[in-house]
Amino acid sequence: MESGVAQKAITMLPYDLLQMIFQKLENTMDRNAFGLTCKCWFQIQNSSRRSLIFQFCYNPKIYRTYALYLPRLLVRFPHLSSISLAGFTELSDSALTLLSDSGKNIQNLSLYCCFGITDNGILKVSSGCTNLISVTLYRCNISDVGLEYLAKSCQALENMNLSYCMLISDSGIKALSKGCPKLHVLMISYCRGITGTGFKGCPPTLAYLEADSCLLTPDGLFETVSGGGIEYLNVSSLRSWLGADGLDRIGCGLATRLRFLNLRLCRFVSDDSVAAIAKGCPLLEEWSLAVCHEVRVSGWEAVASNCKNLKSLHVNRCRNLCDRGLEALRNGCTLLRVLYMHGCRRVTSLGLEMFKLQRQDVEVKREECISIGPCIDDFFA
Repeated sequence: MESGVAQKAITMLPYDLLQMIFQKLENTMDRNAFGLTCKCWFQIQNSSRRSLIFQFCYNPKIYRTYALYLPRLLVRFPHLSSISLAGFTELSDSALTLLSDSGKNIQNLSLYCCFGITDNGILKVSSGCTNLISVTLYRCNISDVGLEYLAKSCQALENMNLSYCMLISDSGIKALSKGCPKLHVLMISYCRGITGTGFKGCPPTLAYLEADSCLLTPDGLFETVSGGGIEYLNVSSLRSWLGADGLDRIGCGLATRLRFLNLRLCRFVSDDSVAAIAKGCPLLEEWSLAVCHEVRVSGWEAVASNCKNLKSLHVNRCRNLCDRGLEALRNGCTLLRVLYMHGCRRVTSLGLEMFKLQRQDVEVKREECISIGPCIDDFFA
């Protein structure tokens, strides 16, 4: 009898107090047990849920099942702030109407590999989810028009992943640069329609730019750092253009806060460009020059004499790194702690052993890293 009275008393606790109790439960099993107590507690569990993430898989049938349940789940969880629909390859624009109807609280949205999403879908999202902070549109079928919708309605945007969005150009980037004053992280890898000129006037908050395998021009490279806030820049596998390599624009004096620079597979980068970057980016901590075949002795000497804060250097498969270049690195770069090196055929065994002997504070690793610096994906978690 007493236990029954106690149970009834617990269920009659004020709603706000029950919410506070639920928030203290960290274990998923405990939270589920809470929701099974009664209808009221079940509603508290639903209203307290903040994220909805579907398990990523490669089975289209499973995603069709997910799509059937999506409307009901959005109604059941009215206060979601983070939604991941990653892998919904057949998701249509019309399905995003549900988000526009209940999306005021949504801050993080992932449409990773949602091939069916076009500008019409982005219009629905931008009109309803005006408080978006992080958006992933990786491989979505959107154009500059979709980016203009987002820039106009979602001015709180900080992080965007547009990699493999083949239809976007500098016009869309310009819209984001002008309309999103808090833009912090931008990923545009494999967006071959972007030259970089759309970054003109980009906000100083833009600190992380991922532009792997793009077609940035020298003028475009200059504009990518024109905001003055860049700390991380990945232009690896940069596609060449006619004339000079143009990478010296990175060291023009506007990237003084740059700490991580990935030039891996920029085979045409010259000694002059390396010297300009080394002098113009004094805070560099990690620099990948892997497979940069045109960097010779004067380039390595410039790195050694100017990069006082460099801690990690990648020189894998650099054809023109020789004993003299390695000697320069040995005598400079006093803070260097890790040297990634293998496949440098002009470096002799004696030259390498001399480096190891005189720089015992440096770990020489034979591995080759594609990515460097902080994990950009963490900004979208």
